[in-house]
Amino acid sequence: MSNGIGVFAAAASKFRGSWRTYICIPLIAAFVGWFTNYLAVQMIFYPINYIGLPLWVRDGVPLGAVGWRGIVPSKAKKMSEAMVDMVTGQLLSVEEVFGRLEPKKVAQLLHPMIETIGLETYSIPKAVTSKFSFLYGSVLSAFVKDMQKNIVELCDIRKCVVEQMMEDRELLGKLFQKCGELELKFLTNSGLWFGFLLGVIQMIVALFVENPWSLSIGGGIVGFATNWLALKWIFCPVNPTKIGPFGPFQGLFLTRQKAVAQEFSQFFAQNVLTSEKLFKSILTDERTSANFFELLKKRLWGSAAAATLVVKELPNHLANVHPYVDKTLALEPTLRKSMEKMTSVQFERVLHPIFEEDEFTLIVAGAILGFLAGLVQQAIATGTFTLKFWKRKTKKLPPTQPPNAPPAA
Repeated sequence: MSNGIGVFAAAASKFRGSWRTYICIPLIAAFVGWFTNYLAVQMIFYPINYIGLPLWVRDGVPLGAVGWRGIVPSKAKKMSEAMVDMVTGQLLSVEEVFGRLEPKKVAQLLHPMIETIGLETYSIPKAVTSKFSFLYGSVLSAFVKDMQKNIVELCDIRKCVVEQMMEDRELLGKLFQKCGELELKFLTNSGLWFGFLLGVIQMIVALFVENPWSLSIGGGIVGFATNWLALKWIFCPVNPTKIGPFGPFQGLFLTRQKAVAQEFSQFFAQNVLTSEKLFKSILTDERTSANFFELLKKRLWGSAAAATLVVKELPNHLANVHPYVDKTLALEPTLRKSMEKMTSVQFERVLHPIFEEDEFTLIVAGAILGFLAGLVQQAIATGTFTLKFWKRKTKKLPPTQPPNAPPAA
C-alpha cells in the first residue's frame, strides 16, 4: 500500500516540479491531432500533379520513392469508373432519360442549320430552302427518334465521364469535396479533441514512466488514433445501430443522405453530364461518332456527302439545343430522387472509396507525424534530444585542488 502511495507521491512531485512541461503535453497532442488530420485531408486531394523526385512513380499510386500526388488525382480513372458505374447502374436509365426529348422540338431548334447548309454550301435560294424546310424538319425529327432508340450505341456515358475526370483531375476532387464538406471538416477538427483527450492520457503515462521516449511513442499513437477514430466515426456504423439503451448510432456521412444527394446531383448535372458534354462525346468519340454518322446517313437517303455536311455544321447550331436538352433530361432531380432511395450500404459507397483507397497510408502518415511531434515534447521534457542507450560514458576525473592547498591525507 505504501509503495502505491509512494508512486503517486512521486508523480505529484514530478508534476509540481515541471508543471508547465506536463501541461504542454495534451496541448501539443491536440495540435498534433488537428495537424495530422488536416494533412490527411490535404493528401487526399492535393497536389494535383506529382511533387517530388521522379525516381519511382507509378500511375495510379500516390506515393513515389520521394514524393506524393493526391489520392484522388492519382486514382481519378479508377474512382470515376466506379462512380459512373454507380450512376448508370443504380441512379438513372440512359434510355429513359433521353426518351424524354421531344423529336419535333429538337428538329425545330435545329431548323436554322437547314438554311445555313442550303445557302452557304449549295447556294440554294432562301425561298427554295424555306419551301422544303418542312421535309428536312421531318428528317431531323425522325433522326432524333432513331437516336433515342440507339442511344447506348451513340453515347458512351462511361467514357464521357472518365475522359472529363482524366482531362481535369481536379474535377473529381471538387465533387467529393462538395459532397463530403462537413465530413472533411469533422475529420480535421476532431483531431483537436481526440488529440487532447489522448494527450491527457499521454501526460499521465509520462508522470508515472521514467522513460522520456514515452512522449515520442505516445505522439505516434495520438497521430495514428486520431486519424483512425475520425474515419471510423464518419462511416461506421453503416446502418443505424443501438448500443444497449443508447442510440441508434450511425456514421456521420450516412445521416446526411438527403443533403448529399442534393449536392451530388446538382454538381453532376451542372458540371459533368451536361448537354454540351454529352453531344461532344457523341460527335468526337471514335466509336460513337461512327455510329452517329451511319444512322444519319440512312436518314439522308444514303448520302455520305450530306451526312458529312450535317456533322460538320451541327456543332455550330447546338447552342440553341443545349438549354432545352438540359431542362428536359432533368438529370438533377432524377439523380437526387434515386440517390435518396439508396440503401445505407449503397449510399456509403458514394464517398467512402476515396478514403479506403489509401486509408492505411493516411493513418500511418499521421503516426509518423505524431512521433516527430513527440520528439518535440521529449526535447521540452529533457532539454535535449538524448538517446540514452547511445550515450557515451565518460571517465570521471578527481576534483582539482586549489594552489598551495595542503596535500590530501
